[in-house]
Amino acid sequence: MPREPWLLMYHSVTDYMEDPYLITVSPDRLRRQLRWLAARGLRGVGVAELLRERAAGRGARLVGLTFDDGYTDFTENAVPLLKERGFTATVFVLPGRLGGDNAWDPLGPRKPLLTEDGIRAAAEAGMEVGSHGMLHLSLPEADDSALRHETARSRELLQEITGRPVEGYCYAYGDVDARAAEAVRAAGYGYACAIAPGPLTGRYALPRIHVGDRDTALRLTVKRLLHPLRRRPMPTGASPGPDLAGAGR
Repeated sequence: MPREPWLLMYHSVTDYMEDPYLITVSPDRLRRQLRWLAARGLRGVGVAELLRERAAGRGARLVGLTFDDGYTDFTENAVPLLKERGFTATVFVLPGRLGGDNAWDPLGPRKPLLTEDGIRAAAEAGMEVGSHGMLHLSLPEADDSALRHETARSRELLQEITGRPVEGYCYAYGDVDARAAEAVRAAGYGYACAIAPGPLTGRYALPRIHVGDRDTALRLTVKRLLHPLRRRPMPTGASPGPDLAGAGR
C-alpha cells in the first residue's frame, strides 16, 4: 500500500433518489467506507490535523476527510458515523449562503445548507470548519473585489461564528490558478484544497480524490493504489509548495 497520504473529497451524505452530479453518498455507503479505512489501520482526520502530524513525522496512517458545501446532512448523518469510528473531518462551508441551498447546481436536487447554529454544532462535535468561499464562486473568474470577499471576508465571518481560527479554504469546483492561491494565502489561511491542481500542487492547492456512492472496497483499493501515479506528492512540513507568484503563468 503506498505511503503517500491522501485526501478524500465528499459532499452530501443522505439517502437519495436522484444525484445528477454524483456528489451524494448514502449513510450506509459512508459507514462501509469508514470501516474500510479502519480495517487498514487508517484514521480519518481533518486536513489541518493531517498537515500538522505530517510536519511532525507522525501522519503515515492518517487520511484527510473533507466534506464540501456544508450541507445539513453533514451534522445529521456524517458526524455520527465519523464519531462511531473516532474519526474527524473538515467541512467546508459557505457563510454567504447560511441556511440556503445549492442554488449553483442548476439540475438540483436542492439540498439545504448549514445555518450558523449548524456550523457551530459541527465545530463543537470536534470537526474542523473551513471556508468554501462566500457564494460558491469560481475564483479564477472573480474580479479583485469578489476574490477578497470570497477569501478574506468568508474567513472573518466563520471565525466570528465558531470563535476559532479558520485554517482551511476549499476552491469551489476545484478551480484554482496562481492568483487565487495567492489570495487565499494573503487572507491568512494555512492551506487550501483543490482537486487536481497539477503544477500548482502545494500547501495552497492540495489534491484530493473524489469519493462517491459507487466506491466499494475494491474501488477504494484501486484509487489508493493509483493515487501517487495520478497526483503530484503532497507537501511535507510547512512548505507552501511552488512559487505562487510565477506558477501557472
